[in-house]
Amino acid sequence: MDNLKTGTDALFILLGAIMVLAMHAGFAFLELGTVRKKNQVNALVKILVDFAVSTLAYFFIGYTIAYGVQFFSSAEVLAEKNGHELVKFFFLATFAAAIPAIISGGIAERSRFNPQLIATFVLVGFVYPFFEGIVWNNRFGLQDWLARVAGAPFHDFAGSVVVHAVGGWIALPAVLLLGARRGRYQKDGRISAHPPSNIPFLALGAWVLAVGWFGFNVMSAQTIDKISGLVAINSLMAMVGGTLAAWAAGRNDPGFSYNGPLAGLVAVCAGSDVMHPLGALVTGVVAGLLFVYLFTLAQNKWHIDDVLGVWPLHGLCGAWGGIAAGIFGARWLGGMGGVSLVAQFAGTLAGIVIALIGGTLVYGALKKLIGIRLDAEEEFNGADLTLHRISATPERETNW
Repeated sequence: MDNLKTGTDALFILLGAIMVLAMHAGFAFLELGTVRKKNQVNALVKILVDFAVSTLAYFFIGYTIAYGVQFFSSAEVLAEKNGHELVKFFFLATFAAAIPAIISGGIAERSRFNPQLIATFVLVGFVYPFFEGIVWNNRFGLQDWLARVAGAPFHDFAGSVVVHAVGGWIALPAVLLLGARRGRYQKDGRISAHPPSNIPFLALGAWVLAVGWFGFNVMSAQTIDKISGLVAINSLMAMVGGTLAAWAAGRNDPGFSYNGPLAGLVAVCAGSDVMHPLGALVTGVVAGLLFVYLFTLAQNKWHIDDVLGVWPLHGLCGAWGGIAAGIFGARWLGGMGGVSLVAQFAGTLAGIVIALIGGTLVYGALKKLIGIRLDAEEEFNGADLTLHRISATPERETNW
């Protein structure tokens, strides 16, 4: 029975890892559909290579920082207990790789390729696992302190803050240090529209992400005996709430409509195991509205050229999710209890501070030492021809 249990657990978390791995195709197509045609190939290649670099950084460094586990032993030892620890690494590595995938959307269309790979290695190897270890492995004492002071540790079941807020808040200094795309904001105050190049691909990316998210959330239980249908239903309700709120607030704009479900899913991750479904619905509605209004403000008023809106989508909606877990997880609002609003604020703030410091140091150092932005001519020609020497629709290369 023990062998059956460990084997089932390994299969369970393996299926989750595969579903979250598939989400990276969603990241790729969401970015491909949002950027201009001359940057579509770059979006696809960047997400794939970032994933590969992330896996190596997490395998050799990050996983050890977060969990104190290393893999420098024989395959026979590693395969013990049906290799569950290895499959757990695979699952959590797909989470870690979401950090550069999130950042990629914010810095699209004008960032250099190799400096971003260096940033990916450092962020996934050191910055992300530092906070991950604090929250999910009780390292460095913050959770014990919050339990004593606030009555409960910081609760983030599936990564609203650990993954999404951290990724979004790392992206913010990266976007600011890069500066806006050339021609986006005119000196006379006019804003040049850079509309999405392919709405069907944008929608496909959002759908792939939404489907994979149920592996992201439900399989965060990590063992079959801890699986909860409540997590699945809460994820569904938050997705629906985010969709309808963004669709209405965005006045039927397809970009907002298809980012709405993602906003809801980002926000519900933290409290999906403790909320009532109605609380999850409200969490999703607030996240959808938050994304639409903050994306509009950032782009049009503050002139923050965050191409896919990853700071409002992941950074702000992720932070809202961390706080919402402390609100709708409370028993008096139908939740499971065991959460503290004070601890949720403190843990969320800690994630934001670590992300901002990490993002500023990494991208600031790279900007100063080797540069992080394409030059004017390279940006005008597009990252596809500049970096990959082919376009997504190579009519010029095929027509005589």
